[in-house]
Amino acid sequence: MSADETTAPAVITDDQQRLHELGYAQELRRHMSGFSNFAVSFTIISILSGCLTLYGTGLNSGGPVIITWGWPFVGVMTLFVGLAMAEVCSSFPTAGGLYYWSAKLAPRNPAAWSWFTGWFNFLGQVAVTAGIDFGAAFFLNALLDLQWGYDTRPWHTIVLFAAILLLHGVVNQFGVRLVAILNNVSVWWHIIGVLIIVSVLAFVPSHHQSASWVFGHFVNNTGWGAKFYVLLLGLLLAQYTFTGYDASAHMTEETKSAATAGPRGIVTSIVVSLFAGWLLLIGITFAIQNYSGAASASVPAAQVFIQALGNTGAKLLLLVVIGAQLFCGMSSVTANSRMIYAFSRDGALPGSQFWHRVNPKTRTPTNAIWLAAGGALILGLPYLWNNTAYVAVTSIAVIGLYVAYVMPTFLRLRLGSRFKAGPWQLGRWSRPIGIIACVWVAFIFVLFMLPTVSP
Repeated sequence: MSADETTAPAVITDDQQRLHELGYAQELRRHMSGFSNFAVSFTIISILSGCLTLYGTGLNSGGPVIITWGWPFVGVMTLFVGLAMAEVCSSFPTAGGLYYWSAKLAPRNPAAWSWFTGWFNFLGQVAVTAGIDFGAAFFLNALLDLQWGYDTRPWHTIVLFAAILLLHGVVNQFGVRLVAILNNVSVWWHIIGVLIIVSVLAFVPSHHQSASWVFGHFVNNTGWGAKFYVLLLGLLLAQYTFTGYDASAHMTEETKSAATAGPRGIVTSIVVSLFAGWLLLIGITFAIQNYSGAASASVPAAQVFIQALGNTGAKLLLLVVIGAQLFCGMSSVTANSRMIYAFSRDGALPGSQFWHRVNPKTRTPTNAIWLAAGGALILGLPYLWNNTAYVAVTSIAVIGLYVAYVMPTFLRLRLGSRFKAGPWQLGRWSRPIGIIACVWVAFIFVLFMLPTVSP
């Protein structure tokens, strides 16, 4: 008797049947609800992580005008990408996600398309995990500096970064049920946290910037002379934040009603983040007291809190932010490990047999979890020698993930009417949405490889 026969339940659900049709056995536990699936992507997008860790990029590359208006513009463009991805996800609800979709949609050379998609996805996933936990280390370092004088020299930040990755690796080993519970808590932590931060910054400071300044003031601290180019560079703040929503696809083998819950998780996480993130950015920008002091600080958002509220108030808000960032990093390791698990299950990673192993007690891909955390640590180490390494990591995350996001959409467009849609579909809007998504990703692929400062 095979392993599949001894472990299969007496009744095969529709989700398990569809997974078998796609060529895989049900090895992971399917405990996640549709809300939990959404929660994973929403937690990884984490407006309290991306918005605040790259807030300084916005302050120096365009200023308030790009922070305020770049966010909704990038959010809408990201929604096109997410809608196109969601339609494909509904047809192929597997943990492999993007690279598997490419294999199924490519009319010729499916292995090559799948390989390139998978490696871009792997690189982007590791980079975004590094970026998230590095951001958490920045903010934790700022809090420790305020409280105990543990200053923000690079090796201090790297020690905290390594400790956070270790924590997230350990938490993920306990199984998907614990991760799902923590992600559900994370959704409300983020929503309530944004409301607390915005409310405190709206009522406590004695001075606020004018609306015309918040919605129209331009700043250029990049060294570049072209205003339009500087504004484009400032879009990295928003585009880096809007990453990681492919997590809903990677968690479909552990989600009930995956063919509809996965796509909804992708789209809903983008929409909720768009509105909540805009509210957060506007609230923080109104509260800036000393622009040059904030823009030149090692953790600009934390400096805004200190200017507006004093040390005690800043510490309380930093606790809210750090909590959200820890949730975010935990979910990023979860999604990254599932992608590694699936990719190695198909033999695409060196040492695939090792990375594909599932812990028989927790039914989690333990080795893949530690590859995700270890790879992120390696990407962060150059910060010890060059403090621009963090911006480089965020650019790598955006480029790697979005190339992987759009490859299946491009292949789906080439298939045309031959594409067999799942229960969640775009209908006649599928083609125009897919075209917009491809054009936008081609644009940011070039943009975020360009130099951000001069010289």
